[in-house]
Parts: sequence; structure tokens; C-alpha cells
Amino acid sequence: MENVYEPKKIESEIIAFWKKNKIFEKSVARRKGKKPFVFYEGPPYANGLPGIHHLESRAFKDIIVRYKTMRGFYVPRRAGWDTHGLPTEMEVEKKLGVKSKKEIEEKIGVERFIEEARKNVFLYIKEWEEFTERIGYWLDLENAYVTMANGYIENLWRIIKKFWERKLLYEDYKVLPWCPRCQTSLSSHEVAQGY
Repeated sequence: MENVYEPKKIESEIIAFWKKNKIFEKSVARRKGKKPFVFYEGPPYANGLPGIHHLESRAFKDIIVRYKTMRGFYVPRRAGWDTHGLPTEMEVEKKLGVKSKKEIEEKIGVERFIEEARKNVFLYIKEWEEFTERIGYWLDLENAYVTMANGYIENLWRIIKKFWERKLLYEDYKVLPWCPRCQTSLSSHEVAQGY
């Protein structure tokens, strides 16, 4: 009988081995107390499916953190989920059938809109976790940070306050792309994606 190459089977066996033997956890724990290499993943939205561009960006991130780990640095890798912004709002607008902020305020109500957004942000979390596991991108998914958590938001305000106290903030004007429908400024990334 000839050997048959079964990539899905091999992949499953490798993932099972990593999980059973806690390989990721051991790779981090073995370097505890060593010089840290701080890594924050720019968190994805879990209300959309992962795509090939996510594979590419995560492959590059993984190269860096694995290299630093192999060089002896302590590199804990905590996952995160972005739960703010236009992708979240636009999905909820589609779901509720509204087309403007005025409709949200008058027809739906801001509180209901926020509640629907909270339900929507983790729509594809299982697919994201499976994707992350299958590409061998080691992250602590169990202790992921979430941008809508009060602790996260309060920490950001604390950092901004420190910038203010050190007089690192100033008021000025800046020309930005603007969406008249969303009534908000747009990042270059949002413009490129056609928001």
C-alpha cells in the first residue's frame, strides 16, 4: 500500500500535539524573567470573516514574535478583538435597515443600536479562533483583550491623561476624509476599503 499525503490529517495531528503538550504556553513560560519583547496585535474585528490578507499580516507578525522568542526574549502574545468603529456600526445598520445617524436616533434609539452592536461584534469569533489555530499563529485567545471592555477604555483615557499632563497634546486643524452618510472622519484604511 502506498503512502497517501493527507495534509488535513497531518494538520490536525500537529494541532492536537501542540494543544496536548501545551507547546505555546511552554515556549512563553520557559523565557519568563528574560528581557521582554512587547507585542500588541492590532486586533481584528470578529464580526467579519478572516480573509487571505489576514493570513499575510499574521504571518509577518508571527515571524517577528517567533524570532524574538528564539533569541531568548520573553514574548507573551495576547489576542485582542476590535469591537469599535465603522465595520461594527455598518453591520448593525444593515441588520436593522437604517441608513443614517438620524434614523438611528429617531427610529431605533441609540441604546438599542449599541445593544445590537454588542451582539454583533463576536459574530465570527469561532471562525477567527479556528483560523488562528490552523495557521499556527500562537496567541493567548483565552485571555484576549476586548476594546469595548470598560477596563480597556479606562486605561486608554488614563494614557491620554498622562499625555495631557506632560503637555504632549495640542489642539490644531487637520484635513481628513469625511463620510457625510456616517458623519465621521475616515482613516486611510477605511477610504481604501470603500467605506
